[in-house]
Amino acid sequence: MSQAAATTVQQSAAADSPLKVSLERDGRLLKLTLARPKANIVDAAMIAALLQAMERHLKEPRLRGVLLTAEGPHFSFGASVDEHLPDSCAQMLKSLHQLVLRLVESPVPVLVAVRGQCLGGGLEVVAACNLIFAAPNAQLGQPEIKLAVFAPAASCLLPERIGQAQAEDLLFSGRSVSAEEALAMGLVSVIAEDPDQAALDYFDKHLAPVSASTLRYAVRAARQDTALRIRAKIAFVEKLYLEEMMKTHDSVEGLTAFIEKRQPTWLDR
Repeated sequence: MSQAAATTVQQSAAADSPLKVSLERDGRLLKLTLARPKANIVDAAMIAALLQAMERHLKEPRLRGVLLTAEGPHFSFGASVDEHLPDSCAQMLKSLHQLVLRLVESPVPVLVAVRGQCLGGGLEVVAACNLIFAAPNAQLGQPEIKLAVFAPAASCLLPERIGQAQAEDLLFSGRSVSAEEALAMGLVSVIAEDPDQAALDYFDKHLAPVSASTLRYAVRAARQDTALRIRAKIAFVEKLYLEEMMKTHDSVEGLTAFIEKRQPTWLDR
């Protein structure tokens, strides 16, 4: 079967999936496209599709990289707020953290192309990757604090990427930053009018020509300490989130008020 035919078969088989999966560059690049525009919500179905695609393809010996991108004007508005409610948040958080760790521990570099809004769980997924290519209109942020919850994975990932002080600014304020500010703080690697093409150009120039087996050793060597720290901290923040914060009035109130489109009433407890 030709490469083009193989790609067509994969995409056809996944017609009902929230994710488009294709092998490109003669099987050297795995392209994963969030395909529920315009929100591209990182819900249980999206997480499962991403995990399944990586489980299936990351072990392929010729693979030299992954490109994570999205259809529509925005990369992602974040995780499903409904799935954050007490009855479902444990499973949601565990699956999202499984995805984040799979990305952090990917054996090949993961490049990301970001346009428009990249918020909440969407930014947590992006921050777990290696290089971020952003359009000039990109807006990146962790607004969870405004709903009276915190961003567990981002609490582990952002200090590693941009330092403790800048991470705390984003996590405590819930503000979004422009592509230019994200570049200045080291969150974004490149700003480009066409971030997908910029990521592909990087892959073609720097990753495609090298030995796939040696590249995997280089990725392990560079990420080993970071991955160990993130894995250990995620276990702590997941427990903090589920066993303490989600038992407070304000966290449930914040999420419920958002879903009901009303102002929350804080009791500060």
